[in-house]
Amino acid sequence: MLLILISVPLTVIALIHAFWGVGIWVPARNEEALARAAVGAQGVTRMPGPIPCFLVAAGLFAVVVALWLPHGPIRSLVLWPAALVFLGRGMIAYSRFWRTMTPVEPFATYDLWYYGPLSLALGAGLLFIQLKGA
Repeated sequence: MLLILISVPLTVIALIHAFWGVGIWVPARNEEALARAAVGAQGVTRMPGPIPCFLVAAGLFAVVVALWLPHGPIRSLVLWPAALVFLGRGMIAYSRFWRTMTPVEPFATYDLWYYGPLSLALGAGLLFIQLKGA
């Protein structure tokens, strides 16, 4: 059950990043609105280019695939770093440094209420899977 609870949101997030990579600005009405909601840096008006978007999508898809692999070194090689990245991303959402770097609304609010907690939950889930061998 935990594998599904982690796989579904990761797959959705990966697909959204892939859409962004081809210039489909879901779920926003235009690129600038999406950049303000998804990037949040001061003065942001454009989304990152296709390469960063596709790299994130590929990384997320790799985590989903690894979740369903049998226990072994390849699975661990993907899931340990992914757990640490998600936990780090979740924790940085509450740091003064990050709040200063990403003050633009609605990103700043979304980060505190959605992106940060989701990252922490995904990281904790991945960590639990690795520690318990689920």
